[in-house]
Amino acid sequence: MATFQPICANQAPNNAKCNNTSRFACKNYLLVTYCGPECQKSHWTMHKSDCKSHLGREGWQPDWVLENRAPAFIGNGHPQVTYGAGKYLWGNVPAFDVLQLNANEGVSYDEQVRLLFAASGDLRNVIKTIAQLPDSYTQPVEVTINDRNLDIVARNVIMLLISLVVDDVDIAADCIIHVWYSALLRKSDLDIMQHRIRPVLEEVCHKLKGKGSDNLQAKNWTFGQRSLRLVLKKSVWDDLLSFTGTPKGLTANRAHEIRKAVTLAEGRKDYRERHLLVQSLSHRIALTRFREDGLLLPFGNARDAFRHPNPTIYQDASWPMYDNADPLNGWSAKEVQETQTGPATADIYGKLLISLRTVLLAFLRRLSSSQISFRLFHMDASTLPKLLENSSFNRIEVSNIPDAGYLGIHRTLDLMVPLLQSPLINPHATLITLFMNTVDENITETEKLAEIKADGTVTKRIYEYLSLSRRPLTYYDTTIFKIMAARDYILTYNHLVGAMIKENHTVIEKWPFRLKLRPGQTSAQEEFNRLLGGGVSSKERYVEWKRVEVLG
Repeated sequence: MATFQPICANQAPNNAKCNNTSRFACKNYLLVTYCGPECQKSHWTMHKSDCKSHLGREGWQPDWVLENRAPAFIGNGHPQVTYGAGKYLWGNVPAFDVLQLNANEGVSYDEQVRLLFAASGDLRNVIKTIAQLPDSYTQPVEVTINDRNLDIVARNVIMLLISLVVDDVDIAADCIIHVWYSALLRKSDLDIMQHRIRPVLEEVCHKLKGKGSDNLQAKNWTFGQRSLRLVLKKSVWDDLLSFTGTPKGLTANRAHEIRKAVTLAEGRKDYRERHLLVQSLSHRIALTRFREDGLLLPFGNARDAFRHPNPTIYQDASWPMYDNADPLNGWSAKEVQETQTGPATADIYGKLLISLRTVLLAFLRRLSSSQISFRLFHMDASTLPKLLENSSFNRIEVSNIPDAGYLGIHRTLDLMVPLLQSPLINPHATLITLFMNTVDENITETEKLAEIKADGTVTKRIYEYLSLSRRPLTYYDTTIFKIMAARDYILTYNHLVGAMIKENHTVIEKWPFRLKLRPGQTSAQEEFNRLLGGGVSSKERYVEWKRVEVLG
């Protein structure tokens, strides 16, 4: 593994680039690093606009305050109204290890592990789980992955194939990161996709010519003791090829403008600035940079090698995600912020890159030394059980399909519980369900208002965390919006959820994104700031279920 070495930021295009290791960071925001004073001076013309950014000023105010007007999210519209095409190509809750073998079956478990991700979304939970397998576990692992969205399935297939065909783990990890999260790719990334991945898929498509378009067709690939089985309709196999090549005529400049029209839409400025309002000064600048260029890189790294639109994201001349889609939302904010990045201690996307690279390298190494098989499907989760074996899985993770807007909890249990291993075989077998909307679907307006009275306990705690020295002066005062943003992290919602099937969770906490510390306790302020500035709502509720034997 190549150890991370922060490189001097003096990387201006068309100039001689410095490749020396950095020794210090620009003291204003701790985002860019230099090897010495000469490089810092040489780079000033490039760095000046960021270093002097108005977003980094202590007294920064959103435009709605400066213009003395109501922000766009106040009025008849829903305060969380979204903008963009709405595909979830990136996870929006942090990854977790669904197995937690040490705390469940145990480090000496000597049976095959079988995992089902029935509505997987991206690969973050798969990768996190495999990466955290104990060294003592040496039995085969079978991973079944399904999603109804073709974009997600295609991206998952491509990233798994990269992990299986590219022998150099450092090259594979870097390629996967940018295919996953960067809007533009390097030539080396595109070469891997077009010369290593596309031929593998083209061979299958050629063999399927003449098959019925709606017939399910399966293909098995074997790579030593690892394998990948993909089950798709014939028509979908043909569509899969398009994810390995950039759409005809789509240039990097055009792709950049298409993306910015969504991520920096003028009509969404108040929504962006509401989010920036609760960020640290450095994070405001870093978040805005990612909105601008969409490249997952350390803040000071050169961007000029990224010249090719990412074909797994750009299937046509449109940006497929919401304007606020953010790679940070799919990973633990605490783990990311604790990642060491050298002198650039506030470089949040640099931290994410290094943290993600560490997890990916652990995943790739485990993959190279273990007997692991993947099965991928593209269908609605309600159809999937017809193709799977009952009583076969150690863990089933279903994301938030139990929410009322999807399958609902009763339908989810009917479909998934029979697939779990019997408690007579494995008492640790667990179905993991996520409820993201239950609180908002069940809470009443009276309950919303009851705990946020001016003299209420919740309001007092908010004032402690935010260190507010004054009451709001006007209806559109930024203090009001900080209080509104903080409220969800202070309130509790246990009374709205009801049943807790496994009283003692052994995989993931029931409310993993709730505040655990009280104001004044060590690290309480850091915990509050992480949650307030992150992508979770604190209303995410996990419920673990185990199968019960019914005696006839």
